[in-house]
Amino acid sequence: MPKITIIGAGSLVFSCQLIWDILSYAELSESTVSLMDIDEERLNFIVQLAQKMVKDKRRKAKIEANLDRRKALKDADYVIVTIEVGGLDAYLNDIKIPDKYGINQNVGDTIGPGGVFRALRTVPVMVDICKDMEKLCPDAFLLNYTNPMVINCWAMNKVSKIKKVGLCHSVQGTARQLASYMQIPYEELSYWVAGINHMAWFLELKWKGEDAYPILRKVAQDKNLWDRVIGGYKKFGMKDMVRFEIMKHFGYFVTESSYHMSEYVPYFRKSEKQMEELGVSYRWWLDYKKAPDVYIKEIKDQIAGKKKIKIEKSDEYAPQIIYSLWTGKPCRINGNVENQGVITNLPRGSCVEVPCLVDKNGIHPCYVGDLPPQCAALNRTNINVQELAVQAALTGDKDALLQAVALDPLTSSILTLDEIKKMVDEMLKAEARYLPKS
Repeated sequence: MPKITIIGAGSLVFSCQLIWDILSYAELSESTVSLMDIDEERLNFIVQLAQKMVKDKRRKAKIEANLDRRKALKDADYVIVTIEVGGLDAYLNDIKIPDKYGINQNVGDTIGPGGVFRALRTVPVMVDICKDMEKLCPDAFLLNYTNPMVINCWAMNKVSKIKKVGLCHSVQGTARQLASYMQIPYEELSYWVAGINHMAWFLELKWKGEDAYPILRKVAQDKNLWDRVIGGYKKFGMKDMVRFEIMKHFGYFVTESSYHMSEYVPYFRKSEKQMEELGVSYRWWLDYKKAPDVYIKEIKDQIAGKKKIKIEKSDEYAPQIIYSLWTGKPCRINGNVENQGVITNLPRGSCVEVPCLVDKNGIHPCYVGDLPPQCAALNRTNINVQELAVQAALTGDKDALLQAVALDPLTSSILTLDEIKKMVDEMLKAEARYLPKS
């Protein structure tokens, strides 16, 4: 049976979901699940909860705990990576220093000053994981959930031949939202989505084989939509106006939330008033990171048997991929892969998010061809930042770092080049302890 390693297993809620989904497959029920984190307390929590899941689901899986990454990786078949380098302290610098200069990022984990500096911290660790895998489990698949997704995957593609794919929730999550907006059963919706991570496009959206975009455009005219909140976004009062504005002006619905999407283009974060009107001013992710872990008590009660573990099987791709690779029963996902000509009007060698077929022989990216030119143009504004961020993260080139931030669509719409340099210098000083010394 396979060995499945989770690096960064202290992400308690996410790890719980992944483990539950893995154990839901009978064919994976006797797997070894090796959990690794640098936080011993959180690691102990997830190990005890995983062992309780195994018992409750009457599986024979073996749960391992490791503070040593190399031990966790040894002889692994599949490696799931979900890490955060620097934690809350570094993230506060990513957000608060740009604030001083008038650059308001809602999440700041993808591009922009926050995304680029997150990459500087994270890429060296991701590269080290690949190097360890080359020695300890060279035939394993690396399934990455760590942001900034594109920069991390692009950097790993440049330095390692380890089999890898980047995974996100936004394609299937957005599809469920669209089904809800159109009041269509999700199971009856079909879609074909491609672009880059956090900015991929619903190139086809069909209901019962017919184009569903007319329905979506009709929904977009319904002003009640702006007050409609659904699913996990309910507590944030999400209105999704940014994505409907993007669809209105560029023709296609985009995968990432309005909160995120407002950062990736120069149009939506020019003033506090505009952000309030568009419903993208609340920094939900920052509040989530700063909040005490409300799940700890619940997890303790679940471990003690005081509360039943209630988790629904999710749409997460990693367990589906592992199942298909192991059993040969195929599935289709959207994955982040090296662009070897699958999207023909985005740069070759960049990291693109495209439909992929998965079977016993591997993960196979599907040919997309040209994106609509306006969609490709928006993607390229982000790819410009990503390319230089990869160079900066791999080489320590400060010029590349400055150029990456200077080319960011939001930053360049607000600051002068001298102001950008001053901001970057301040961030470098504040985050020095989290960055490579060389």
